[in-house]
Amino acid sequence: MPYQRFVPVVDVNQKTLMPTKWSRAINWIRMRKATPFYKRGILCVRLNVEPSARIINPVCVGIDTGSRKEAYTVKSESHTYLNVQSDAVNAKAIRKNLEARSDMRRGRRNRKAPCRQPRYNRSRGGIPPSTQARWQMKMRILNWLAKIYPISYVNIEDIRVKTMPGDRCWNASFSPLEVGKRWFYELLDNRWIMTITPHTETPDLRNFLGLEKMKELKDKLSDKFEAHCVDSWALANATVGGHIKPDNKSIFYITPLLFNRRQLHDRQPVINGVRNRCGTTRCGGWKYGSLVRHVKRGLMYVNGFSDKYLSLMPLNPQKKDARYRSARPEDCKFLTHISWRWRYASVDEQVA
Repeated sequence: MPYQRFVPVVDVNQKTLMPTKWSRAINWIRMRKATPFYKRGILCVRLNVEPSARIINPVCVGIDTGSRKEAYTVKSESHTYLNVQSDAVNAKAIRKNLEARSDMRRGRRNRKAPCRQPRYNRSRGGIPPSTQARWQMKMRILNWLAKIYPISYVNIEDIRVKTMPGDRCWNASFSPLEVGKRWFYELLDNRWIMTITPHTETPDLRNFLGLEKMKELKDKLSDKFEAHCVDSWALANATVGGHIKPDNKSIFYITPLLFNRRQLHDRQPVINGVRNRCGTTRCGGWKYGSLVRHVKRGLMYVNGFSDKYLSLMPLNPQKKDARYRSARPEDCKFLTHISWRWRYASVDEQVA
């Protein structure tokens, strides 16, 4: 069985059309009616001829938000095209980097210039950077899906934390899922027809269809369809309808890459009080996260640089010796820049 049951289709002008079956897409490629290409790990086809019809059926994306795992389902009335499970952005790592940046800025002020008046720099609308990174990750995934699927509806689960009346103001927005959601909803409402489903109604949609979700914390961190994608599927199905049971439980997994951004200098001085430069997103002329094709190792991405060699990592690092530390740059062919790594698993390959 192919790892994709349905293949996204675009025309010559990159306009999205309805996806087609795997067998039909292969026949188009063999007959040179279409050209294959990959979009962040998803096989797509670009038509070389005028399509026989341009009928676009309603396609919805169901979004199940979470603090550690998130799920997306692209579905129409007839078929389930794609299930995506994404790891949420590590807010603790972002917060740690921001604290280190603030400490270094304070140190520079004390050494080189008198203390200046602080300024209000929340131009993003008052959203903390660690929280904004989570919502921006969701928007990047939706933009990626919109380039290959004709999305017209978005149904997102609304997280509403129970607050205590009469308490202090922070009691209304202490959860990272609560902060910034209105900013994200405005972005969605400007592009698609958006439906906001309260999180208390999601179990009702799931139970009406006879679906079960894993409840234990260790089970929610698994790669099973019943961990998170069952909710995103129920949300998408509530908008476009057409099914009682999921017809496609294969999952496309996404893990965001964390980059060590360039710092002005190291936090600790060395000889003669001179601080070395620390951190960068460039390594030997290559950018971290560059997707390359190695002559022997195949598809990998750049993860570091030492002396004259590149350090490469596979998209699915399952072995301890998966990293290749001695890759010559001339043996690598640059493909594109990526911000996450991916892997695909069918129903039989999903593990708890």
